[in-house]
Amino acid sequence: MLTINNLSKTFGGVKAVQDVSFSVKAGAIHSVIGPNGAGKTTLFNLITGVYTPSSGEIIFCGENVAGKSPDALARRGMSRTFQNLQICMNMSAIENVMVGAHLRLDQSLFGAMLRLPKLRKADLACREEAAALMEFVGVGKYVKSHAGKMSYGALKRLEIARALAAKPKILLLDEPAAGLNHTETAEIDALIAKVAQSGVTVVLVEHDMKLVMNLSDHILVLDYGKKLAEGTAAEVRANPDVIAAYLGAPA
Repeated sequence: MLTINNLSKTFGGVKAVQDVSFSVKAGAIHSVIGPNGAGKTTLFNLITGVYTPSSGEIIFCGENVAGKSPDALARRGMSRTFQNLQICMNMSAIENVMVGAHLRLDQSLFGAMLRLPKLRKADLACREEAAALMEFVGVGKYVKSHAGKMSYGALKRLEIARALAAKPKILLLDEPAAGLNHTETAEIDALIAKVAQSGVTVVLVEHDMKLVMNLSDHILVLDYGKKLAEGTAAEVRANPDVIAAYLGAPA
């Protein structure tokens, strides 16, 4: 579904991502790990159109999409969450999820002003779909709540519901377990597996190694912007270079 060929990004003299190549199979859970500053979020920003690559290719469903805007990629079936919460706190929880479906809705100014029956019907269907997604991610009890009344862990899952509202083929999750307690992390773990089982391909950046090793079909390890290793969880866990650079070796 996704193939990255010799992808690089420089910021002045800083080589944030250097000649990285890997591929993601449809239906898989593919994790990207590495120390702080390894280039993981920069890689995500390149893939999702936030940054334009300095060089290289991003092949998504057979098309080179390198340099295309985030909205163009969303239309092609790519969705993401961010490392820091991006929730509209002045909106209700369900409205936050409905925002994720905006590309599929009628955006006619004329229709919105007149509140045409067709538009009202579409809005009702969108609201029902958003409620179902909230139930799917485990925050159904907040359907009638304001976003500001939700816990941090619930807001993390609300973001995933909003990303799923775009009906993506591939979902990129940037540290979905960051800042969560043990129980909340277990809930995110189960949710990611559930998303993959529903047919959505998942690419994951995460520091929680228990979660990564438990979920991942394939793991890419970055270090100083370069690919250090890749393979299954067992292969990565046993790789001496990965142990020395990231997982930790005994003194």
